[in-house]
Amino acid sequence: MDLTFTQSAFPPLALGFFGLGTGYLVYGPQELIAWPPRDERVDRATGIWGIWMPGFCQFLTGVILFVGLTWFQVFSKEKPLYMAALAFSAYGIHWFAIGLNRLLRNDPRPNAGMCVAYTIISVLGMVVFFSAGDWPVGLLFLGLTLIYISDFFASIGRAVGERALGFWHLVTGVWLMYLTFAAAVNFSLGWTWPV
Repeated sequence: MDLTFTQSAFPPLALGFFGLGTGYLVYGPQELIAWPPRDERVDRATGIWGIWMPGFCQFLTGVILFVGLTWFQVFSKEKPLYMAALAFSAYGIHWFAIGLNRLLRNDPRPNAGMCVAYTIISVLGMVVFFSAGDWPVGLLFLGLTLIYISDFFASIGRAVGERALGFWHLVTGVWLMYLTFAAAVNFSLGWTWPV
């Protein structure tokens, strides 16, 4: 039996953008200007935010995209959507670890290896989206690349790395809020903002 599903014009991109952007706006001030100062309560709060917003929202978006692209073929055949599914899934899963590590106040030094892998996937995203002519998402992946380069130095104990990480989290978080807004108005109102 061959089932055919109706094509959907509504991939959940705004949810993934919003979740990640919220996480960056939560983490960024603490990293850039040490506000609020880290203590057990702050680590618990930022850990929970990290698990749920960038973690769960991106993971859910990635799973829906992968299932929609592979099992049910309900999303457009635009090939960069595959990269979006990969990125949302991978970044969501890694945010579960980041949030849980912060919640439990674990040692950040093992994040250095993670930063290498996520710098590579970020560069891959830049290549895919800039090559496809999707400069707004290409810029997002540029921001992600700068985040993971900064996070590498933060993970090995360099204060300048943590400050740079906070700066890029805030800049990229604001860009993600734009992407959230653009995706939402494009899908719901038929506008054509670059996204």
